[in-house]
Amino acid sequence: MNDLRRGLAVAVAIARKDAISELRGRQAAGSTLFFAALVLLLFGFALGPDSKRLADAAPGLLWLAIVFGGLLTMARLHQLEADDGAFEQLALYPVDRRAIYAGKALAGAAAMLVLGGLLLPVVAILYAIPIGAAWLPLLVAVVLGAIGFAAIGTAYAGLTVRMRAREVMLPLLMLPVVAPLLLAAVKATAASLGGDPLGELGSWLQLLVAFDVIMLVVGAGTYGFLLED
Repeated sequence: MNDLRRGLAVAVAIARKDAISELRGRQAAGSTLFFAALVLLLFGFALGPDSKRLADAAPGLLWLAIVFGGLLTMARLHQLEADDGAFEQLALYPVDRRAIYAGKALAGAAAMLVLGGLLLPVVAILYAIPIGAAWLPLLVAVVLGAIGFAAIGTAYAGLTVRMRAREVMLPLLMLPVVAPLLLAAVKATAASLGGDPLGELGSWLQLLVAFDVIMLVVGAGTYGFLLED
C-alpha cells in the first residue's frame, strides 16, 4: 500500500510539473491550438459551402485536428526535459517507472482534453453543427479518445525523444498504432452528432475503453525499458 501511495504521489507530482511547464509556455500551447483550428478552417474552405457535406466531414476533421495538435503536445512534454538533460535525471530517479509513465500520461491526457474541449465549439461554428443536444456522448468520446491518445503518445514520445529526427519519427511510428483509436473516436462522434439511429454508439465507446485499457497496460509495462535505452 505504501508503494502504491508513493507511486501515486510521484505520478501526480510529475503531472503537476508538466502542467506548470505547459502553463508557463503559453505561447507553445497557443500555437498548438491555433494550428489545430487552422486545420479545421482550411478543410472547411476546401469542402465548400455545402452544409450537409460539412456536417458529414466534421467528426473526422475534428479528430484529425486533435491528432495533429496532440502530436505536438506529446512531443513537447518530453522535449523540454530532453533539451536541458532532465530526462536522464528522471530516468535515474529511484521510483517505479510505471509511476513516471502514469504522470506523463496524466499530463498528456489533460492537455488533450483541453485541446478537444476548445476545438469542439470551433468545429460547431465552422461546420454549423449543433452539439448542444449531444454534449454528453461527445464529452465521453473526447475523454476516452484523449486518454487513449495520451497512453500511446507518452510511450512513443519516450521512445523517440533521444532521436535526432524525433519530430518526424514520432508521427511515423505512432499514427499506424493510433489508427484504431481514431476510427472508433470518429465513429462515436458521428453517432453522437447524428442521434445514434443505428444504436452503434455504445459499441464504439466500448472499443475506446478497451483500447485505452490495453494501451495503458502496454505503455506502463514498456516505458521503463524506453528510459533505460
